[in-house]
Amino acid sequence: MRTALIPLLLATLWIAPAVPDVRAAEWPMAKSVPAQPLAAQARRVLDTLTALGVPPSPAEREAMDEALAGPEGRLVDRVQALFDARCLYGVHINPEMRVKVSSGPASAELDEHGWRVFLVKVHNESGTTAALKAESPNAKRLHDSPAAEVSDRWLDLEMFDRPPMTPKLSGLELEYRVLQLYSRDAGKREAKMSFNVGQGTQDLGFRNEVDRLFECRPASSVKLEVLDDKGLPTTAAFLVRDALGRVYPSQGKRLAPDFSFHPQVYRSHNEQLKLPAGTYSFEVSRGPESIPQTESVSVTHEPRTARFLIPRWIDPAAMGWWSGDHHIHAAGCAHYTNPTEGVHAPDMFRHCVGEDLKVGANLTWGPCFDYQKQFFTGGIDKVSKYPYLLRYDVEVSGFGSHQSGHLCLLRLKDQIPPGGDSKNHWPTLCLNTLRWAKKQGAVCGPAHSGWGLQVETSELPNLAPAPFDGIGANEYIVDVTHQVPGPDGRLVPAVDFISTVDTPYVWELNIWYHTLNCGFRTRISGETDFPCIYGERVGLGRSYVKLDGVLDYDAWCEGVRAGRNYVGDGRSHLMEFAVNGVRMGEGGSELAMAQPGRVEITARVAALLAETPDDSIRKKKYSQQPYWHVERARIGAGREVPVEVVVNGKAVAREVIQADGKLRDFKATVPIERSSWVALRILPSSHTNPVWVKVADRPVRPSRASATWCLEGVDRCWSNKERFIAPAELGEARAAYEHARQTYRAVLAAAEAE
Repeated sequence: MRTALIPLLLATLWIAPAVPDVRAAEWPMAKSVPAQPLAAQARRVLDTLTALGVPPSPAEREAMDEALAGPEGRLVDRVQALFDARCLYGVHINPEMRVKVSSGPASAELDEHGWRVFLVKVHNESGTTAALKAESPNAKRLHDSPAAEVSDRWLDLEMFDRPPMTPKLSGLELEYRVLQLYSRDAGKREAKMSFNVGQGTQDLGFRNEVDRLFECRPASSVKLEVLDDKGLPTTAAFLVRDALGRVYPSQGKRLAPDFSFHPQVYRSHNEQLKLPAGTYSFEVSRGPESIPQTESVSVTHEPRTARFLIPRWIDPAAMGWWSGDHHIHAAGCAHYTNPTEGVHAPDMFRHCVGEDLKVGANLTWGPCFDYQKQFFTGGIDKVSKYPYLLRYDVEVSGFGSHQSGHLCLLRLKDQIPPGGDSKNHWPTLCLNTLRWAKKQGAVCGPAHSGWGLQVETSELPNLAPAPFDGIGANEYIVDVTHQVPGPDGRLVPAVDFISTVDTPYVWELNIWYHTLNCGFRTRISGETDFPCIYGERVGLGRSYVKLDGVLDYDAWCEGVRAGRNYVGDGRSHLMEFAVNGVRMGEGGSELAMAQPGRVEITARVAALLAETPDDSIRKKKYSQQPYWHVERARIGAGREVPVEVVVNGKAVAREVIQADGKLRDFKATVPIERSSWVALRILPSSHTNPVWVKVADRPVRPSRASATWCLEGVDRCWSNKERFIAPAELGEARAAYEHARQTYRAVLAAAEAE
């Protein structure tokens, strides 16, 4: 089938079903199938094709929507009309579970060095729920040695049986399975293919196998010139699609450094992509500070070079603000578990550079901990290349005290507490974990803070009782009241920061606002939790830390500890925030005033919105991803966002700016009646750390309600977490929680006395 004819054919499939190039009696056709399970199976197939980078065309999607909404009596015919054209093979399983195979109408066309995705039609008269297996003598076998790479083993194949597909047949009379084929070679190649549902199910007379002649399209090398806004060689994200929307390289069988859960790949200057002849759309970007470029690239049978210059709309690093993501992973969640347990430092470094993320904290956690721990050095990894730094640290997740809230431990000197060499002997009380980490000078805070703090309201701050039943900033409500010995024995806060940007902003900011209102000076930092909460790319949640000199990982972490940073999605920026000239994160972030009065707020602010609103983001509930995005801050259908001055958790001043990417001076004057904390935000896109204004040397005690909320939170947390504490630590845990209660009672008493 010629490529140019495919869209026309797909657009007319539901009217004129494709006729297989086999005798009608051999092609499996179903007549009567229950509509509801067939519709569910059809949706799974469409979702799988999309996940594998071969999404249905608009005509196919429209035809399927029409079929699913139409009369049940016509659904079977319409589903077959739609899907049969993608079928390379048809499988018939008779009532005795004998399997026979016939060729389907899909063109036997493959790509050299590439994977193609096809459907297999299954007419299952037996009702079996066994797994459908595909075999070929032309396919390289799993345990073949390199010597087995002979000329006749040019093919690789895989039945895709992972979600959203099911591992086995459903037992429905009609269903479709997904088959992936890879060609090592170019040119004409013949392959024998057979199918079965278990040993002994093959039909007699070789009817369970079929020979097909494939045309394997040769791939050509496209050399990539990848240049940043200064014209210097760099790495970028490439999303490559052909005219039918298929993603290249094929997502289904990618290996590191490419991730199968990404449509994009990351390529550096002078690296190559191999593509069959055709015209492709290249979308190229370097993180949220870049301006994505889309170009059409024609590939012929001759090698060629494609040049990409990626501009940016803002460059915080040029002004001393260094981006970082303190919570990414090289293993677990969406990552590979084979052939290694996760990926290695060069793979994660490539992704960080491709997203222009200057600092990547690669945290080893529960899955694959004992494999990934080998990469910890107590310093930046050797793959780092200034100004891009990658370092391995630890997230307490899947072991130890994780039930009371996961912890990000940055700037560790030792990654495992004394008493063992794995994840199996860690403390079950978060405070004990923090004591160990802070003694070695680590910078620490709870991960994905909003989990376990969910409420129904969107008010911020709010007094709705949070359940404290998750793995976010739960025990934080206790630990923030404690000081523990630092490296020199002096007492330091047990918690340095609270993580933001990767959970609903109301949930994570609410507990932070309340603890600030009780006089604690915890800072915030931005994270992605890649690829668990977010798998799209690293750096979706970021901290921008101001450094006076060159970028250094330890100094960057110290900037987070001191609160010399703002957080966000990278699509808006709040730089140089100051109150009466006192800059955030400098000199303790504290302004002294002898008496109440007005203060001047200054900053340099910028945001970038597309001209056209994206309703797929802004009309979602705040509890749906993406949790932080500048689109949610858009005012109406215009291109404006509000910059708000926040005093003790309440917005007291507001200025609307154009989100056109231009950096602007911000200035506002607000009254300060009592000791308070002051911050700046574009909600929910970016947020600064506070500057504390002390009036007449009085402590920050603005809210009895906040102290009450925190006090009640301690009891809720204990009721959920006590059962997870090891017996040997229960005494310490009871004392730690009681200390927190007494602290909040003292804050409440002081607030009532004023």
